Amino acid sequence: MKIPTETQISSGGIVVRGSGTEAQVALISVGSPPRWQLPKGLIDKGEAPEAAAIREVREETGVDAEIVRLLDKVEYWYQATRDGQRVRYHKFVYFFLMKYVAGDVADHDDEVNEAAWVPLAEVEARLAFKSEKAVARKGL
Repeated sequence: MKIPTETQISSGGIVVRGSGTEAQVALISVGSPPRWQLPKGLIDKGEAPEAAAIREVREETGVDAEIVRLLDKVEYWYQATRDGQRVRYHKFVYFFLMKYVAGDVADHDDEVNEAAWVPLAEVEARLAFKSEKAVARKGL
C-alpha cells in the first residue's frame, strides 16, 4: 500500500535580543527526550508567512518580535502517524530573522517544555536539527 503524502507549510524565526557579545537567541525545548529548536509552526489558511512567524514565536517563546528579513525557506521530508496511519510529509519552513520587542520566555505555551534565551555563541551547538543549524549560521 502506498503511503499518503501531504504538504505542510510552516513559519518561524530566530529572535535576537541584545547585540555583540551580549546577544541572545530565543530557543524552545520540545518533546521527550527534550530537543532544542527554533520556534515554528503551521501557517493557518489565509495567513501570511510573516504573520505566522510572529504568532508562532509569541505562542512558543512567550515573546513579541518584529521581522527583520527572510533568512531561508527550508524543505524536507518526514514520516509520522496520523489517525493510526503512516503519512509522508513534504514540509516547507520559512525562517525569519526577528528582533525582540517585549515579553518573557516564561510565558510560553504548554506544548513547549521550556523556552530560554541562549547566548549567541551557544545557539548552533544547542540546536538539534542540521537544517536549523544552517539557518542559524545564515542569520547570526
